[in-house]
Amino acid sequence: MITIKVKLLDKSIPVPGYAHTGDAGLDLHSAIDCELKPFERKKIPTGIKVSIPSGYAGFVQPRSGIALKNGIGMVNAPGLIDSAYRGEICAILINLDPYNTFHIKKGDRICQMVILEVDDVHIDIVDELDETARGESGFGSTG
Repeated sequence: MITIKVKLLDKSIPVPGYAHTGDAGLDLHSAIDCELKPFERKKIPTGIKVSIPSGYAGFVQPRSGIALKNGIGMVNAPGLIDSAYRGEICAILINLDPYNTFHIKKGDRICQMVILEVDDVHIDIVDELDETARGESGFGSTG
C-alpha cells in the first residue's frame, strides 16, 4: 500500500475515496456546479491537488454509470497525472447525448483515479526488432 497526499482546495467537497472494498478507482468529485449541453466539453475542477510518489502515476478515467445513463465521457481518457504534477486535478468531460443537457452539482462524483506503478524506460535504438507471430498486424486484424 502507498500513501497519496491530498490537498483539499475546498473542504466542502468530499475526500476522494473508494465506493467499495476492492475497487481500483478513487472517486473524484466536481468542485463546481455546471452543465454540459449536448456535444459540449468542459474542464471540470475536482478541488484537489495530489502528491503521487515517484514511480507511480494517476490515471483519471470516466465513471461507467454516468457514461451509460447520460452519455458522459472524458475527452482524454485516461488523463495522466504524473508524480511531479502539483496542480489541481481536472477532468475534461464531454456530453455525447444528442438531446439532453447534463447537470453537474458541486460534490457529484464525476470521474475516478487509478494509481498505478510505472517504470522508467531506457530507449535502445536498434536496426531490427525481434519477430513475433503477430508481426505488424493491427487495427482489426483479429476480425
